[in-house]
Amino acid sequence: MSLPKIKEARELSDAALAEQILAVKRQLMELRLQQATGRMEKPHLFKHAKHRVAQLMTVERERQVVAEAEAAEKLAASKEAAQPAPTAAVSQESEAAEPTIAQ
Repeated sequence: MSLPKIKEARELSDAALAEQILAVKRQLMELRLQQATGRMEKPHLFKHAKHRVAQLMTVERERQVVAEAEAAEKLAASKEAAQPAPTAAVSQESEAAEPTIAQ
């Protein structure tokens, strides 16, 4: 049995991804229980389950990062739209009114 591919995890929806993470974590718990009670027949399943959890959590985090980046872009765009564009007269006034240092 080969390890699961991350391509399969990327094709899942957000809800299915969260469901899969919970299912694999439950499977890991059951495997630990089997190991503790001495009923473990296929110890390689630990590796497969841990690998799968890592893949699923990686995909979940990738989606969170993309969502955060999109939210930051929207926030920046809304701030730019809300601020009036500075006029040339305002910038000239600010240059002329530079504070001088009194000695």
